[in-house]
Amino acid sequence: MYSEEFDKIVHYRRSNRSFDPEIEVKDEIIEKSIKRAILAPNSSNMQLWEFYWIKSPEELARLTPLCLSQSAAKTAKHMVVFVTRKDLWRSRAKWNYEIIKKTIKGKPSKLQKRGLAYYKKLIPLVYMNDPLYILSSIRKSISFFGGIRKPFYRLGGKSEQRIVVHKSCALAAQNFMLSISAEGFHSCPMEGFDKRRVKKMLKLPYGAEINMIVSVGKGTEKGIWGPRYRVPYEEVVFKR
Repeated sequence: MYSEEFDKIVHYRRSNRSFDPEIEVKDEIIEKSIKRAILAPNSSNMQLWEFYWIKSPEELARLTPLCLSQSAAKTAKHMVVFVTRKDLWRSRAKWNYEIIKKTIKGKPSKLQKRGLAYYKKLIPLVYMNDPLYILSSIRKSISFFGGIRKPFYRLGGKSEQRIVVHKSCALAAQNFMLSISAEGFHSCPMEGFDKRRVKKMLKLPYGAEINMIVSVGKGTEKGIWGPRYRVPYEEVVFKR
């Protein structure tokens, strides 16, 4: 039952680069889709993301030239900027820690103890950094020696941390776009934008990074640039 409906949504979702100026997208649809985006899977439930919903004509007009005035931006009824917030790891770890604490009634279970230790001890080891990169060296040493005799999670430095939070944020963006499709509208994920100027417009702190900007509207026929081609299944799927 659900499989057929999902198949329709996936095939309906196309990157549409020109939206109908006469058809509005209700705020409720964007709000519902952002709430669905928040339900996306993410690393360690840290939710190191933020979503900036650009909806007023004035703010859309400000953002459009920063998206290089591409058609998907110029004709959008809404745009959502997906932002990673690796710099919030301490507060998000504490939030998770407190959530677990609230579930404890009496003596904590083995699972609860593991959860508390995870957010109190392991997460700081994974996310903490220092100007001299000493912690990065410690993480790499732990990974090297821990992985000599058995499979081991390979701890990395800032670049690895960035990859992790961007993957999580991209999963949220995909949830959002599928939700927009389910509501009968279209979207276009944009990578063509001036990240420095967008950060300045949104007054984002130094530690924030833009993952992607997604425009939304009712797509037009000219907004679809031909058939959707994909590399053959046999070239990308390997059965072992």
